[in-house]
Amino acid sequence: MLTCRMCQNRNLYKFLDLGFTPPADQFIRKDQLNEPETYYPLDVYVCDNCGLVQLGYIVSPEVLFRNDYPYESSTTQTGREHWNNFAKSVVKQFSLTNEDLIVDIGSNVGVLLESFKKNGVRIQGVDPAANIVMLAHERGINTICDFFNSETVKEILTDKGHASVITATNVFAHVDDLFTFMQNVTDLLNDKGVFIFEAPYLVSLIKHLEYDTIYHEHLSYLSIKPLIPFFEKFNMEIFAIEEVDIHGGSFRVYVGKKSQREISEIVTKMLQIEEDMKLYSHETLDNFALEVRKNRDELTWLIHSLKQEGKKLVGVSAPAKGMTLLNYCKIGSQFLNFVTEKSQLKIGRYTPGTHIPVVSDSELIKYQPDYALLLAWNFSDEIIRNLDEYRKRGGKFIIPIPVPRIID
Repeated sequence: MLTCRMCQNRNLYKFLDLGFTPPADQFIRKDQLNEPETYYPLDVYVCDNCGLVQLGYIVSPEVLFRNDYPYESSTTQTGREHWNNFAKSVVKQFSLTNEDLIVDIGSNVGVLLESFKKNGVRIQGVDPAANIVMLAHERGINTICDFFNSETVKEILTDKGHASVITATNVFAHVDDLFTFMQNVTDLLNDKGVFIFEAPYLVSLIKHLEYDTIYHEHLSYLSIKPLIPFFEKFNMEIFAIEEVDIHGGSFRVYVGKKSQREISEIVTKMLQIEEDMKLYSHETLDNFALEVRKNRDELTWLIHSLKQEGKKLVGVSAPAKGMTLLNYCKIGSQFLNFVTEKSQLKIGRYTPGTHIPVVSDSELIKYQPDYALLLAWNFSDEIIRNLDEYRKRGGKFIIPIPVPRIID
């Protein structure tokens, strides 16, 4: 029986079913096209006790992150600027020096740690994906190739001592056993240490119909209400929150040991926003699910209509969120001739489930389709700017979320 990841309660209400999909980051090679793919249920529940929104089915992290992981945190200029600004602000805010240690959990290719390193602090990465860790080492970012666990904590404590700051950007929401995770965080932090995580904010997800950010890596859809009692279990508290634009609307949460820092009024304000919009009510969440189905119907109608008119369609960018959209809306290679990408880890492969070939961005100009479905709509300004030549030649973009619309 399902139990809540944060409060262990069994009173969970299912409000959204996105069907069965393969893991969103399992891009397949040509020689795997005829092999069976494993599909997992993608359904979403709210805990009626604490309010945590979470997936009902958990795919093993070994399946999701260990094997040939294709996500790089450095493919957009917007992303790189985001991590640079994050590192600068943390070093300044907490007056960090070259004696302070920053540990980044799920450090990927090391973009954030690289920024911290430039700001003169000691760094340590932890990431389970061997291919990604190899790229981090090539950048000169010291990274332990493993999940964040008691063994990696012991290794860091022995080699470098306690951490002043632990970051987990787009990682905290990926963790199933949050109790063990937080125990390891508290063991590694020094007494005045700060745990900072960043994740898509549930308020933005619901308000802007960002259902494509729901996939098997994202186990929890985070908001303030359930986090406060959860952190209390570890004698910790949220003392500051920042809302950030990245990934369609995220929040950055600062957590420290109790009574160490003054609590910002933003915490109460954001709790009130969640209360005012009745974020956790079944009615709000059921309405969201209705709007999701409506979006799917409108988008598939648009794609079908354009195809019937003989228009050429492709996809632009292949983020994990795009794989949820393609699989849920059943938009495959019969509609999109290919999907373009910057990441060398995805080019030459095929999208999970829908088997659309992934090619280089340069193919967009060569092929010059009539319409390009923009799957990384959260970076739409930068992508459209970069692909200005395509638009000048008459190409049009389809933005799928929150309402399907054409930009020419």
